[in-house]
Amino acid sequence: MADDLFTISGLKLSLPDMARKPVFGAAPKIEILKGIDLQVPRKMVTGIVGESGSGKSTLGRAMVRLLEPTEGKIVFDGLDITHLGEAELRPHRRNLQMIFQDPMSSLNPRRTIASIIAAPLRQYGLTDNIDGRVSDALDKVGLPQSFAKRYRHEISGGQRQRVGIARALALSPSFVLADEIVSGLDVSTQAQILTLLERLCKELGLTIAFISHDLSVIRRLCEQVIVMHNGVIIEKGTTQSVFDEPQQPYTQALIDAIPLPEPDPHWLD
Repeated sequence: MADDLFTISGLKLSLPDMARKPVFGAAPKIEILKGIDLQVPRKMVTGIVGESGSGKSTLGRAMVRLLEPTEGKIVFDGLDITHLGEAELRPHRRNLQMIFQDPMSSLNPRRTIASIIAAPLRQYGLTDNIDGRVSDALDKVGLPQSFAKRYRHEISGGQRQRVGIARALALSPSFVLADEIVSGLDVSTQAQILTLLERLCKELGLTIAFISHDLSVIRRLCEQVIVMHNGVIIEKGTTQSVFDEPQQPYTQALIDAIPLPEPDPHWLD
């Protein structure tokens, strides 16, 4: 459909099973994705949820072509990118950005924050007014300009994640993959990052695929939900329909597992 940024059909992906690798020879392949059909609407946050090993992160990495599909088709903004070589894919990479789970390991400790944000700009030759672009990216994620001269170890975990978001946004992408980006943060910092993403999605017209195992986060942020289990999509729909009327027992089990706060009995006195 014209309003879908991604159209994925029959997607399969196999990876080497290193646990069964013989002493000599290649490791046997294990099928991670087993035929994925998916549409990702433009300017919407789509949640991809499932337990560990469900294939959700593998799907995300296949969408941005960090992993090579075995079968199927990935159409991004009308272009079949499934098997494009790196040289052919390069002009489109700036529109396919990723925010990583652990900013401590994804941010270079030897570079200043300004240098980290500027790196993708230099890589794609966008060097005109590079200081202004970095400044604008910091403003978008709510970080003061003084942070440009700081290093990774000089800022908090939530601030590091904002730098990761700023780096992804510096290229003005049309699609951002966010893979478990709040899982290592405390609850209050999670809420701040989610509020930031909500605002950026509306202001910039971003399309975001948000991967998480936490359904409470998915419910807060996403408009569409994809539920994965054992390499297949078992349920998808609007967030409200999936949470209010889950069709699969697995989905219901995930919803039932959402922790609820227990009130202190003294509050009731």
